[in-house]
Amino acid sequence: MSLLGFSGLPLFLVLCFGHCLCDFPLQSDKLAIGKCPGSSVEGIAWPYWLAGHAGTHALAVALISGNAWLGLAEFCAHSLIDWCKCRGLFNLGTDQALHLGCKGLWVLLG
Repeated sequence: MSLLGFSGLPLFLVLCFGHCLCDFPLQSDKLAIGKCPGSSVEGIAWPYWLAGHAGTHALAVALISGNAWLGLAEFCAHSLIDWCKCRGLFNLGTDQALHLGCKGLWVLLG
């Protein structure tokens, strides 16, 4: 059970809502460009942008689930998925499906 009292399907839904918040309104155009390998926005190398973005997702997962280890898992998974998408290994639809699949895994592991 999460800190918010959710478990199972309700926890999955709240994690998905957190993902929507972090991946769309909280991700600026600057961040979406800056997080991709090879980019440098405002003189800041891409790994910092990617870590900041993945860290936002990690915080959301940790706070919603009440489990810092799931937050760390989210940081790693989100970074890898976004890196792959930026490298053109798959499209936005696959990217989002993988992110939401991770949320299901966190529910099972939590």
